[in-house]
Amino acid sequence: IGPTGRLRKPMGDLDFEEAVAIFAKTVKIGVSCGVDLVMIETMNDSYETKAALLAVKENCDLPVLVSNAYSENGKLMTGASPAAMVAMLEGMGADAIGVNCSFGPDKLAPIVREYLRYASVPLLLKPNAGLPHSKNGRTVYDILPDRFAEITAELVEEGVSITGGCCGTTPDYIKALCEQIRRISHREAPKGLWQSQLNKDFTVISSYTHSVFFGDDPVLIGERINPTGKKRLKEALRNNELDYILSEGLKQQSAGAQVLDVNVGLPEIDEPAMLTKVVYELQSIIDLPLQIDTSDPVAMERALRLYNGKPLINSVNGKQESMDAIFPLMQKYGGVAVALTLDENGIPDNVEGRVAIAKRIIDTAASYGIDKKDLIFDTLAMAVSADNNAAKLTLGSLNVIRHELGVHTSLGVSNISFGLPQRDIVNAALFALALENGLSAAIMNPFSAEMMKTYYAYRVLKGIDANCTDYIAFADTVQNDVTIGTKAAGSTVDEQLTLQSAVIKGLKDQAAKLCADLLQTSEPLSIVHEHIIPALDTVGREYEQGRVYLPGLLMSAEAAKYAFEEIKSRMSDTGGKDKCAVVIATVRGDIHDIGKNIVKLLLENYGFDVHDLGKDVPPEAIVKETVRLHAPLVGLSALMTTTVPAMEETIKQLRADAPWAKVCVGGAVMTKEYADSIGADQYAKDAMDTVRYAEKINCE
Repeated sequence: IGPTGRLRKPMGDLDFEEAVAIFAKTVKIGVSCGVDLVMIETMNDSYETKAALLAVKENCDLPVLVSNAYSENGKLMTGASPAAMVAMLEGMGADAIGVNCSFGPDKLAPIVREYLRYASVPLLLKPNAGLPHSKNGRTVYDILPDRFAEITAELVEEGVSITGGCCGTTPDYIKALCEQIRRISHREAPKGLWQSQLNKDFTVISSYTHSVFFGDDPVLIGERINPTGKKRLKEALRNNELDYILSEGLKQQSAGAQVLDVNVGLPEIDEPAMLTKVVYELQSIIDLPLQIDTSDPVAMERALRLYNGKPLINSVNGKQESMDAIFPLMQKYGGVAVALTLDENGIPDNVEGRVAIAKRIIDTAASYGIDKKDLIFDTLAMAVSADNNAAKLTLGSLNVIRHELGVHTSLGVSNISFGLPQRDIVNAALFALALENGLSAAIMNPFSAEMMKTYYAYRVLKGIDANCTDYIAFADTVQNDVTIGTKAAGSTVDEQLTLQSAVIKGLKDQAAKLCADLLQTSEPLSIVHEHIIPALDTVGREYEQGRVYLPGLLMSAEAAKYAFEEIKSRMSDTGGKDKCAVVIATVRGDIHDIGKNIVKLLLENYGFDVHDLGKDVPPEAIVKETVRLHAPLVGLSALMTTTVPAMEETIKQLRADAPWAKVCVGGAVMTKEYADSIGADQYAKDAMDTVRYAEKINCE
């Protein structure tokens, strides 16, 4: 099973469940024909990978191998790191995972080694024969069979269990590789050969871009998306004000939260619908892992199904009913569960009782095939105003569970101070004591200066913060009296946002509203050039520098699109274009158009008049449209090496019939050298490269 060639919503037009259904159809056909296993391969998007794996798991019980195709920056096209993919795929029960396509074994080696570091299941590797280039009209690759086999075999010695060849490889490559593997198998106890099958003891969650590990470095879980005691958030949930909720997530991320708790539980709303909507929107604009927080099993399953990564699940407890509801969901969708030390008899008033519940939860999880590394125990902070011994019980239980049972811990810190004045003082003190007793993660208010002071100071004193770098940066904000929370915590979206910042953050509705407000006093084109384009430029630079990933880039473009709709409605020119025409197409024989569609979206947002001819387009059609428009720029895309000759032929015909037109080429198989060899004017390594070149051409 390979990729659909379409981006999932909200970045593209393919709904997640539609993707699952497409893959399910393929799985059913394969099963009916008697296949022995399923291999999902060449996936460059974590969300599509999840859809495919879910389709396999729901429609057969065959072994399933999952392989992803990585970009030059060592991440998937949509931003996922190898560690994030390991977390999600192992959590969902893939039988083997790994890497294929993209590059030769030399360039894939760092990615493979990251898999080897984190994965517990067998690893697979199917590299290309290096990078392609054109020679005498033929596509050839830069790594010959013997060298290919030598490098790949070294990775087998380090722990790769399944290997082969992808683009550019031939029977000669596989023969050479087999000979190298036989030499390894004849040696005694090859170094690291079974490393990938050892049980790595990592407690880890992930988002669509990265993973968060629980260990000595405490994890901060932002608590602000929870209606308990928050009047404004309750109003937002009742009124479906998603942008307010999203802004709370963005502010917590800026304040230093590493995970966001998401709880939308109000009795008067449809919790399953609202929770899935909020999770969907949050993961569209924020790359932090989420803690899905609900007592409703239906809401929990819907959110887990839609979640792009390996989530934190809040929560399970010692009641049999709770474990029977949550553990099957963990089996299917993956995740790390927060386990509360309470059961049918309530919360024990002694350490022994809470530890006994923890042991029972661990044993029951094991019966479902869930390792204790996927459990984090919350020993329940109760109000000291009602019980003087509450903190001692919480800390004592936490210490035993962390150090004797060997599992990680979490705590909702602020509960301890309920009913007391100046609650942050008590909260920060408990936080410090809990950290010293083995606390792995805290659900807390990242806008609390006292809590953040404790966090940064603790990391310094424990030697976690190398050279005190993080502490010094934080201390500067305290010294300048702009510490976290004093300004951001109580502000509304409207008070903080400008049109430019709304576009940068990908807040669609706010971008439209703010643009409409500006149109009351400003000319449409001045708004485009003074607000929207600078915002897109900012995100574009962040993307080029690796600080923003493709989903963030596309969501900013989507917010800009909402603003443009407001502008179009005020302009006599409904197109609103003020730049040159650009013809784009995926060349003949190639049906992949994700990259082309991304280029189209960005070019349109920069004001270009884009004429998209689609995919599998013959050279004659591209030339005809270029001549008709007298377009100064043509963009050609190809993903498969077999279709590059069609790209070369298209360029030849353009040179003959539209010599004025510049040609920009891109795609997974392209390199600058390859682009030069087929006569292109520009090689674009990504969509922003195309925009930059188009801007240059338009100026000329």
